Amino acid sequence: MKMKKWLSIALTATMAVSALGAVPAAADDAADYSDKKVGVCIYQFADNFMTLFREELAKYLVEQGFSEDNITIQDGKNDINEQANQIDAFIADGVDALIINLVDPSNAPTITDKVVEAGIPLVYINREPEESEEARWEENGWAVTYVGCDARQSGTYQGEIIADLGMDTVDLNGNGKIDYVMVMGDPANSDAQNRTEYSIKALEDAELEVNPLRDTQIGNWQQEEGNRIVTNDLAQFADDLEVVFCNNDAMALGALEAIKAAGRTVGEDIFLVGVDALDEAIDDVIDGTMTGTVFNNHFAQADGAVDAAIAFLNGEEQDVQQYCDYVKLTQENAEEIKALLQ
Repeated sequence: MKMKKWLSIALTATMAVSALGAVPAAADDAADYSDKKVGVCIYQFADNFMTLFREELAKYLVEQGFSEDNITIQDGKNDINEQANQIDAFIADGVDALIINLVDPSNAPTITDKVVEAGIPLVYINREPEESEEARWEENGWAVTYVGCDARQSGTYQGEIIADLGMDTVDLNGNGKIDYVMVMGDPANSDAQNRTEYSIKALEDAELEVNPLRDTQIGNWQQEEGNRIVTNDLAQFADDLEVVFCNNDAMALGALEAIKAAGRTVGEDIFLVGVDALDEAIDDVIDGTMTGTVFNNHFAQADGAVDAAIAFLNGEEQDVQQYCDYVKLTQENAEEIKALLQ
């Protein structure tokens, strides 16, 4: 995706889709990296969002002069040991750069140490390591960076989508509170933690009283789990359930199936928000069957990761954190953003 297209989103949708700050400009047309080997580790190919991400990553690598034959993308199958073996194999193969979407961000120190020792530039994507780990990269001047979006912003946008509706609209049972349930992705994942926390913080910052109907349930990013959890919630809490927060669209799509099966109608007697802006979720927002979602800019993240790897290969320093913005997506701008994503 060209930067010009992302600028048009910012202008036509009146939203901030920022450039990636310290990420360098794309390589010029004459650049040739066809002899450079790139290893890419994705935590799980079955993840809808990471499918979009890796497809853009592979496309943009070729556009920047890398050879398809020298690009290897591995499925970690959400298994720590599987991914560790893949990284070891990439190191043994002498790849020139590694782009890693961690199965478990707590493994970052161990992975970083072995990759740095091998003298390979490293770009982490999507799942951000701890700040203390990133500080270590900076202190040592290592060729390691994280390219992604700040998940606190996505959670904030989820909460704001609900807050913007107003208490009179959302408080369907008239108890003066927003009665909600939270469907969380992976509790060990910082994105899930931040989306869970900041979505509710946004409601509280808007001075709306909130009431969690139960403890946070874990959906592990999966549509079927979102369906199962919300099916149980609707059976238990019935009309008292006013808002369903899901850490991603896959779980929100599962939740929507449960809502429909229970005879409820989003926008009339319940509200539902997700994150990622998957095609199906955007269609649901347009149709009014999902209240809103948050566009997780996989184009900017994937392209930025490649640009960062190129910068390292060219001996350039990089900031240890490189963020792009999320975009709040509601029925008001869903058609426009969908058109720009085609």
